[in-house]
Amino acid sequence: MSLLLDAFWRAVAYCLHPRVIAFSLLPLVMMVVLSFALGYLFWDTTVTWVAQGLQGMAVVQTFFGWLERMGMAGLSDVLAPLLVLVLATPVVVLCCLLLVAVFMTPAMVALVGRRRFSGLEKKRGGSLLVSILWSLGSTLLALVVLVLSMPLWLIPPLVLILPPLIWGWLTYRVFAFDALAEHASADERRQILKEHRGTLLAMGIVSGYIGAAPSLLWASGALFIAMAPLLIPVAIWIYTLVFAFASLWFAHYGLAALQKLRADRGVEVLDAVWRDPAAAREGGVTEVLPAPPKDSPAPMGLPQPPSNPS
Repeated sequence: MSLLLDAFWRAVAYCLHPRVIAFSLLPLVMMVVLSFALGYLFWDTTVTWVAQGLQGMAVVQTFFGWLERMGMAGLSDVLAPLLVLVLATPVVVLCCLLLVAVFMTPAMVALVGRRRFSGLEKKRGGSLLVSILWSLGSTLLALVVLVLSMPLWLIPPLVLILPPLIWGWLTYRVFAFDALAEHASADERRQILKEHRGTLLAMGIVSGYIGAAPSLLWASGALFIAMAPLLIPVAIWIYTLVFAFASLWFAHYGLAALQKLRADRGVEVLDAVWRDPAAAREGGVTEVLPAPPKDSPAPMGLPQPPSNPS
């Protein structure tokens, strides 16, 4: 728990770093340009198509009639834009996550490694190609689960549970891998992901719930359509910063876990050398420390070597 909280507050502090804020501008600019280009080309056509589909549904027309009797006929005009924004939100979230993973995460991990783990050896157990394939495979799987779960979103409690869980799982898969790709070997990465799976998944879920906050701005953009050009860039930047925070959180936690893993292995090796130098050489340890004096205490953290009975 201390490792988790330590990584959390360090990630929050790093989000205020000018370099991190500067790094977040590139995905922001790319997403804003892409969003407005797609909106300019397809917004009117998509809203018209959705509105025509709603007009052909008897249940929706009954709902519109009830709104008109309640004096809220104007709300029916924003239903189609609202649905378009709701359906576009998963696409925006996925694009932001992938852009952050590709353009920001390597820089975030390098920043954390340089400032806090400069002595940690880089074993490069995951190449850029493997990282991209891992991210794309995880994203496709998350999309399948997302689409299959959409009918359950009509149940009010589940719409607040399922999407953040899916985003959390995807965040955990992508950022945990990228945080260890440069410094850990493949075996070390697999061991850490296995031993810390529960904590890493919890971190992803928390990040998923934090990332759900900008959806309120998307809804506001539908209800107050005139403010959409302002709210859309703000929402995208919040998505970008949330995923940047998640990237930093996983980088601090993953590298600290890797450092601890190597330290524990070093203690085990020293203990083995003390107890049986010959067996240690057979196990691959080529440099054996000289045996300590018979009556000297063991270094802190290591057991006292057994004395030979006389």
